Amino acid sequence: MDKKTTSRDGTALAYQVTGQGPTVILVSGAMSTGGTVAPLAQRLADRCTAVVYDRRGRGESGDTKPYAVEREVEDLAALIDAVGGGAALFGVSSGGALVLEAVASGLPAGRAAVYEVPYANFLQGGAEREATYKERLNKALSEDRRGDAVELFLRLTGLAEEVIQRARQSPMWAGMEAVAPSLAYDDTVMGDGLLPRDRLAAISVPVLAVAGGASPQWMREASREASRAVPDGVYRELAGQTHMVEPDVLGPVLAEFFAG
Repeated sequence: MDKKTTSRDGTALAYQVTGQGPTVILVSGAMSTGGTVAPLAQRLADRCTAVVYDRRGRGESGDTKPYAVEREVEDLAALIDAVGGGAALFGVSSGGALVLEAVASGLPAGRAAVYEVPYANFLQGGAEREATYKERLNKALSEDRRGDAVELFLRLTGLAEEVIQRARQSPMWAGMEAVAPSLAYDDTVMGDGLLPRDRLAAISVPVLAVAGGASPQWMREASREASRAVPDGVYRELAGQTHMVEPDVLGPVLAEFFAG
């Protein structure tokens, strides 16, 4: 990241800008930094000015306790100011939940798009699963068992146990443990894990909700229902894509929505 700005509470935020056209801030999901969405930014760069940043508590950005979702909304407000005072927003997974909360709160973003926000009420037993995850995650982090917190998250995503154990022995594990405390931030952003229909109904900007055609049915249904809960919402499904969406497939869809 080659640029820095400061949020309202004094937290330093690292970001970078690429491309030209309407400005779009890309918000990453759990266990990720701005680098995770950088390939998507490159794919948008021919039609949009794409901004990627490290959310607080990750990468090159700072952190200030106590955490509150409102602080992350203020982070987005600071970034919008830093890049000229006007920007659209895109968020992936729990980053999408943050984007929706930001525009519902009145943040000055002209448009918003999200990819597969994992609202659990469309998964059988999802609410109970979310409650169990929250309890175990908070306990692991309070005891500074970062590796266990990472394992909990990876199990939540559906990874097989042998894959998780191989990951724990890999060189990337140290980096995953480094951002593990931010898992609590994403969990807070997701609230009770259920689709916040009343909150989404307060959104006054156009919203594009996208899902992968090869993703689980519950995740596609969550995206579809999110688009229906927003007064000006549109749903798009990308054939053959999963939660790990290909930038070359998603990029043109977002560029068309943001740049027209």
